[in-house]
Amino acid sequence: MKKLLTILLAITLISLTSCGKSNSTPTPTTDEPSITITTPQDDKTITKEDETANMKLTLKINDIEVDVIWTDNDSARALKNLAKNGLTINMSKYGGFEQVGSIGSTLPSADTRITTNPGDIVLYSSNQIVIFYDSNTWSYTKLGHINLSKSELIDLLGDEDVVIALNLK
Repeated sequence: MKKLLTILLAITLISLTSCGKSNSTPTPTTDEPSITITTPQDDKTITKEDETANMKLTLKINDIEVDVIWTDNDSARALKNLAKNGLTINMSKYGGFEQVGSIGSTLPSADTRITTNPGDIVLYSSNQIVIFYDSNTWSYTKLGHINLSKSELIDLLGDEDVVIALNLK
């Protein structure tokens, strides 16, 4: 009896699988080469990031342009995008080692605990830019670094509050 049931079950399974519909598409057999048709893309589709991608972000401190190496991260790109129409920030001396100013909007951040060096430009609390003329250890997102000596930075930033201007060119 067991043998008969096994044979009937096997026949039923074979008949069910052979009656099922195949989901695969047959592969055409031809010696003709295949042709791929592409359509041109609309050249007028340019995002705001594309507009600024090839432009350089510049920084002036009290109308003196300084050489900056900008960090390649989301925060620096967002700052660059904000600066496309010009961005002026009033900075205030703080702690005898930095100038701090509100950006006026929130930028993406990836804060990590770092020890800054003179010339470092960082994002603090996602909405403030900080430029160091000495060192400090705290959680910041690095934006860039000004290529000046510590004494040049102290001359630019250490005496009084400053105004910075960020622009694209």
